[in-house]
Amino acid sequence: MSDRPLVIIGAGPAGLMAAETLVAQDQRVEIYDRMPTPGRKFLMAGRGGLNLTHSEDRRDFLSRYHDAADWLEPMIEAFSPQDLRAWADELGAETFIGSSGRVFPKAMKASPILRAWRRRLEDQGVVFRLRHDWQGWDGAELVFETPHGQTRVETDGLILALGGASWPRLGADGGWVARLGADQVTPFEPSNAGVEIGWSEVHKTRFAGAPLKNIAVRCGEVSRQGEMVIAEYGLEGGAIYALGASLRAGLARGDCEISVDLRPQQSVEAVAAKLSRARKGASLSTRLTKTLGLSAQAASLVREAGMPPRDDLELARRIKTIPLHVERMRGLERAISSAGGVRREALGETLMLRDRPGVFAAGEMLDWDAPTGGYLLQATFATGRAAANGLLDWLNAEAR
Repeated sequence: MSDRPLVIIGAGPAGLMAAETLVAQDQRVEIYDRMPTPGRKFLMAGRGGLNLTHSEDRRDFLSRYHDAADWLEPMIEAFSPQDLRAWADELGAETFIGSSGRVFPKAMKASPILRAWRRRLEDQGVVFRLRHDWQGWDGAELVFETPHGQTRVETDGLILALGGASWPRLGADGGWVARLGADQVTPFEPSNAGVEIGWSEVHKTRFAGAPLKNIAVRCGEVSRQGEMVIAEYGLEGGAIYALGASLRAGLARGDCEISVDLRPQQSVEAVAAKLSRARKGASLSTRLTKTLGLSAQAASLVREAGMPPRDDLELARRIKTIPLHVERMRGLERAISSAGGVRREALGETLMLRDRPGVFAAGEMLDWDAPTGGYLLQATFATGRAAANGLLDWLNAEAR
């Protein structure tokens, strides 16, 4: 029996879940990461309350993964949102379902989970080798640069959990693409990122940071309800993030426009009828804020699309479909996640690289995309577990 460890490169949620799955089967496991501490991006996610997963029904949940839903489905079925909640509870991070259906730990932070998780893994014998920057292979050996020079490692099986390319200062910068080969990777693009819009000086000065609640946003054929925030550069927030694929497609065509509906629960006619109740001679500001009840920032948004019409029906149409030109999406350095990664065709059913037997990939480095709302972490955990089970199956087959 070999005394070489199984190696995981990447100490984020996918890598840690893979390690947990392997060590549960009495495997010797070492985790390598180029950062000084594990789970940097996981901790960043925790700043917003750590949305672990979502409680919606299975069909709607899987639809959030778009074209990747068919091949992610068996992995998410094998480690479902219910399984993720049970896992968190077992780790001492009891969860609850918020009013939106999103699932959070009661502590609303990532740090207690990460500390307990690392402690449990180390107690089970998992070794963390941090400040080890993977440089690729030299023959069968893995090569790492460390503060003390270069080191080489042999392994009987490898799981790559190197992340995508968003928030590179947290550790995942996409530099691994050159080591695997760009022909196996769909180029990275920002996902769950804000959009840049050419606001007037008055609008961005007065309302940067102000929320727009209970609105709907449309891009092409896709519409999403929710909330967003006016930023100095444009718009950000859940309703915008959910349109990522449509926004990227529109920008690729060279002409991207969104429309904002400030009253998605009401028809044009209902909005016009309410506007008509304003006293004769009332100012536009009064009609929008006092008669219709729009916030000051929402009323300002109506003006950003050009001079608002005076006619009640036409003004109602504007309020229901405010056209805004999107100049670009924010870059990968500020995106919550990235689209792109190792192509599905480069992987077998168990997430093993077709051209590298015994090497598996997991997490955000795979070519799938999802909005915020718990879908990102759910697939990250599930693919980490799936890659580890794939490696175990491969080792058993090799031993026969």
